[in-house]
Amino acid sequence: MHEKAKTTKATTATSTLDWRLRTFELYSEVRALMESGDRTGAHALWIRQRNSLFATHAASALDPEKKKRFRGLRVSDYDANFSFESTLLEEGAGEEMLVRTGTDGSVPFERIGTFRIPGIGSLAAWQLRSYGGGIFLPFRDAGSGQPGGSYGAGRYLLDTIKGAFLGRVGDAFILDFNFAYNPSCAYDETWACPLPGPHNRLATEISVGELYLPELAP
Repeated sequence: MHEKAKTTKATTATSTLDWRLRTFELYSEVRALMESGDRTGAHALWIRQRNSLFATHAASALDPEKKKRFRGLRVSDYDANFSFESTLLEEGAGEEMLVRTGTDGSVPFERIGTFRIPGIGSLAAWQLRSYGGGIFLPFRDAGSGQPGGSYGAGRYLLDTIKGAFLGRVGDAFILDFNFAYNPSCAYDETWACPLPGPHNRLATEISVGELYLPELAP
């Protein structure tokens, strides 16, 4: 007779570590495909691997009941019109932002500059001032919270401390909105999710990337 496994802090920490390692590996494979010129293939791989993680992994933001009815994240087809190579400008650098989260208290960020994206708008880029110092690029667009649109609180495009990085071309960052994704709190409110502030809100609708499935809401 097998005893049911108990969830401990060590188990949770180990599962989270494995999730992050797998995410780093996934984005490494994505960057390699993008560098070869196969961005649609990179996008397909990203969707396939993330669906697998959400469906099976212990650190998935989906609880067991949601996993049972999960049939895949809602992600739009790849659209090259939403892929950009953008240089980070010094505009706004040095500004500080303290983000309150539900589980991690207040998380400090420092603005390292601004991306100006043709036809899209401008987005502030932030660096985490605590562990790891990762670069963070969240955004909220005109379709956020709208029927059939994206998650109402916004999405992430870059979060390098957790592996979400699409690469650079020279001094320019690859900002491909087809790879925009929902924070974990979109599916489980116990996760801590820093969300876009006023400098990361777009008047344009970003109709690509991971959109929202209300049936997976917390």
